[in-house]
Amino acid sequence: MISAADTDAHSPYALHALRRHYRQAAHDEAASRRFHELMSQYTADNAVVLAYKAASEAILAKHTGGLFDKLDRVKTASRLFDHAVSLDPKHPEIRFLRFSIESNLPSFLGASKHVHEDKGLLVQTLLAHPHSGLDAEAFQVVRDYLVQGKHLTDEQAHRVRQLPI
Repeated sequence: MISAADTDAHSPYALHALRRHYRQAAHDEAASRRFHELMSQYTADNAVVLAYKAASEAILAKHTGGLFDKLDRVKTASRLFDHAVSLDPKHPEIRFLRFSIESNLPSFLGASKHVHEDKGLLVQTLLAHPHSGLDAEAFQVVRDYLVQGKHLTDEQAHRVRQLPI
């Protein structure tokens, strides 16, 4: 069993490692399968790690065969995100992961319930940086995703681009 205490710098569940897996999995099927395999072994209750586990389910859904299998993965991801948020409702990295997944789901699924709420928290978090609760790496990932994905207004994008990392 892997515990929350195993999320030290040398653990496969350390944030820098999970962030790397997440970025690779988003663009590569083999990487998404490796990421999902790693995350399926995680059984503890660290909220941020659970959010990465949720993301691994959702990312793998796009490489899953049938529609029902895809829907099951999205539902599992949603339950895991709900649990992670219940453990740490204001954690910006958890909210970013959920936002990045939900904002990419087809609207007909009705599974993008938190997009506006999460985006609002993320914008507030970015504008509060360097007192945002995000380390430099996470800040840069969130900022780049929101700016490059055109999730921000022009004014918001201009303001967050001006912030130091």
